[in-house]
Amino acid sequence: MTRNGTTRRNVLRSGAGVVAAGTLAAPMVHAQGTAGALRFAFWDHWVPGGNDALKELAAKWGEQKRVNVSLDFINTTGNQLQLTAAAQAQSRSGHDGISLTPWDVGAYSQQLEPVDDVIGRLVGKYGPINPVAEFLCKHGGKWRGVPATSGTQNKPACVRFDLMLEHAGIDVRAMWPANNTRGPGADNWTWETFTVAAEKCFKAGVPFGLPMGQFSDAVDWVGALFAGYGAQITDATGKPTIRGNAKLKTAIELGVRLSRFLPSDVWAWDDASNNRALIGGKSALVFNPPSAWAVAKRDAPQVAEKCWTIPMPAGPEGRYLAYLPFTTGVWAFGRNKTAAKEFLEFITQRESAEAITNKSGGYDIPPFASMTDFKVWETTSPPVGTIYNYPLKPHHQAKTSIAFDPAPPELASQMYIQALNTKVIARVAQGGETVDQAMGWLEREITNMRRG
Repeated sequence: MTRNGTTRRNVLRSGAGVVAAGTLAAPMVHAQGTAGALRFAFWDHWVPGGNDALKELAAKWGEQKRVNVSLDFINTTGNQLQLTAAAQAQSRSGHDGISLTPWDVGAYSQQLEPVDDVIGRLVGKYGPINPVAEFLCKHGGKWRGVPATSGTQNKPACVRFDLMLEHAGIDVRAMWPANNTRGPGADNWTWETFTVAAEKCFKAGVPFGLPMGQFSDAVDWVGALFAGYGAQITDATGKPTIRGNAKLKTAIELGVRLSRFLPSDVWAWDDASNNRALIGGKSALVFNPPSAWAVAKRDAPQVAEKCWTIPMPAGPEGRYLAYLPFTTGVWAFGRNKTAAKEFLEFITQRESAEAITNKSGGYDIPPFASMTDFKVWETTSPPVGTIYNYPLKPHHQAKTSIAFDPAPPELASQMYIQALNTKVIARVAQGGETVDQAMGWLEREITNMRRG
């Protein structure tokens, strides 16, 4: 997906010359008695040192297989990673493999090499792959990419446990302790309870830091809220399911009510604003990976030591966790597809995935439920156990979700870029429309996108 109103079609029109803008290159690994060369473009990790594990794994594998491996790390700022993928897909040249943002796997599925053999072996070792990752990666009955560990994130609640206890009377550490059990109040951790707590913290001057703008952090948490209410916007064919949708109406109403207890400028927030609110001690709760906590650990340790990560609230249709997975694809036009697939299998194995997650301080989420027991989530501090509940675990009784599921990739990408789920709430909360009027607007927007 792209941001700032940039569609995949516009990216393609920008031309094939933009192949590696924003690239941070890693030194090439030269292997003696080489059996070929391999080039990969990976997402440039937000966490300092987060790329190091992939560099080390590439060096190790390259030496073992006598393959010269070169890695480029490309950031998503200014859509650089998306521009690179689009340009390479158009020119049918570039890297052998590339990191892809969630909906882009479907957009380029016909130009990606099937990896069913790799997936089959991995599933045989580690069990089922996350169903959202499978939904995004599998097209036409074939796997068109390998779900990645590096860059894949959950967005649960990072809570100032002291502020939540003082102002809302909720002990989140007792409710979700650092072990595989549910504590007192866990069954009542719902969006209704959440909204009541948000009001209390708002009145105390430490409002929840929930963005409502046109950026992924906003789109993702609202997407999980909608999923908890069974509020799908389209069916699997892309046909709108809005008219007469009582579940969607209820979810929008909850979003409007909740928005009244957020900072007044959340409609203009970007993906860094909630981090700043937490780190600055101005917010009792944000939805975020451990990156915000990690920066607080460095810059505001008095804040970090009072943070505790817990699952997102549940709705009438269940508890859903906002999930943003990366995928690594092998281009069908790549020059060394066999080696590329073998390398992807190597970096997805448990030992490699744990090395990647350790380097990012627990930020990266592997695609297998059997890998949610890495020690990094148990031992990281302060306080010890602060991110224990960051990966989805069985006792959470939750499912992962991605906004606009189950829409087709091209349509879902456009809805995500345009942040239709936050905009429909804004039209009521800020624009003064009724919920029915806002839902009518939403249906027209989707209809126009399908025609475009």
